[in-house]
Amino acid sequence: MIEARHLRVLRAVAATGSFSAAARELGCTQPAVSQQMKALESSAGTPLLIRTGREMRLTQAGEALVRHASGILAGLTAAEEEVAAIAGLRAGRVRLVSFPSGSSTLVPTALAALRAAHPGTRVSLVDAEPPRSVEMLREGDCDVALAFRYGTPGAEAEWDDLVVRPLLTDRLVGLVPEGHRLAASDAVAIADLAEESWIAGCPRCRRQLVDVCEEAGFSPRIDFATDDYPAVVGLVGAGLGVAVLPELALESVLPKGARAVAVEPAVHREIVALTLPDLAHVPAVAATLTQLSRAAAR
Repeated sequence: MIEARHLRVLRAVAATGSFSAAARELGCTQPAVSQQMKALESSAGTPLLIRTGREMRLTQAGEALVRHASGILAGLTAAEEEVAAIAGLRAGRVRLVSFPSGSSTLVPTALAALRAAHPGTRVSLVDAEPPRSVEMLREGDCDVALAFRYGTPGAEAEWDDLVVRPLLTDRLVGLVPEGHRLAASDAVAIADLAEESWIAGCPRCRRQLVDVCEEAGFSPRIDFATDDYPAVVGLVGAGLGVAVLPELALESVLPKGARAVAVEPAVHREIVALTLPDLAHVPAVAATLTQLSRAAAR
């Protein structure tokens, strides 16, 4: 019989490439990892790893088992949590992953309400942007992922295997220095900022901005690159350039020295909470989704 603890060890060995690195990740000893791998190979009836010096490589059977491990472990977690709730333990655990502006706005309100209603439920929080947060959910490393997507073709299909709880629609707004020629405007065409110095995020994060600018007939000159929203606001406030940020990000950042203006054409991102179909039935996960929805509605 293949045991869940052995699958967790196999996945760690596959991810790290060695018994010693897997032991550090799992918080156990190298001999313990070796013993559990021997037990798993015995249960499987075939070698799962090829040992080449200090490095470990998966056999074909090992690759197949790792491929199924995440779904198996997620299903076991769902079963354990649901059984515990049915048994009346009134305890649960939720591993939440969120992007930074969601962590500073929606998450605090949702988790405070969750703790008040279900004090026995433990929630952990880790910051990660999509698509990494969605990968973590599929890999079994979290239970709920707060994520966002833009209305690009094919965007809906990428989450077809997940439970999607829509939360809110977040509009991107322009940010200019208070003394800027357009600071008093109610709305600004993105093309009016073509000659400006821009502050934007990493190449992946700025893709939406670049696409919108190119549709308006120009490529933004990005002089400062940072994914830290307070840093973006500080740079704009110091007169070093302009930026586009989600409205949600500005809720937790005081725009000192900067002015937010509507940008045309309007660009929106959909904020959602994601989970796996099995996990959606776990009471603690369902309660977390409910509180995130209520936080977004306020």
